[in-house]
Amino acid sequence: MGLGFNKKNDKMDIYTEEFHATLKRHGVDFATGVPCGVQKSIIYKLSHDPQICHIPATRESEAIGIAAGAYLAGKTSMVYMQNSGLFNCSNDIASLLIPYKIPILLSVSWRGCEGEDAPQHSITGKATPTLLESLGIPYYILEKNNIGNILASSFKTMEEREIPAAMLIRRGWSR
Repeated sequence: MGLGFNKKNDKMDIYTEEFHATLKRHGVDFATGVPCGVQKSIIYKLSHDPQICHIPATRESEAIGIAAGAYLAGKTSMVYMQNSGLFNCSNDIASLLIPYKIPILLSVSWRGCEGEDAPQHSITGKATPTLLESLGIPYYILEKNNIGNILASSFKTMEEREIPAAMLIRRGWSR
């Protein structure tokens, strides 16, 4: 339980369960990324699912490379990270995933978004949508009442356009 998930304090909510089940319905069988507290319950589910190969990464660039390799080996891949990590691996996305048409789902904790009071994340929080738009990556904001629709739209876009799609996840999204 090295991800900070404590069953006593952090109940596995129905929204995390729905998110996980929807990923599996869309064929996700490989996950990698750099842990973030915002996504700890999601990561816990991915890492404890015997049908999903889960390989934690030490850097977001590494996660993009691992997920690309898994995709080329026939897996349906997703990468989880914080938005600061999205900035760190933007070149890997732009020079590997996009030109080689590797559709990977990016699950991005949106730190510094409107309403969050973490000043150290405010600049990247404001710039996150602009970064995704400049890369031509469609993004969706995940809310507990739109999990199925957001994931369906993400996978449809990935399939049709052969590009990554991103979900932005705010702190407390499932409360």
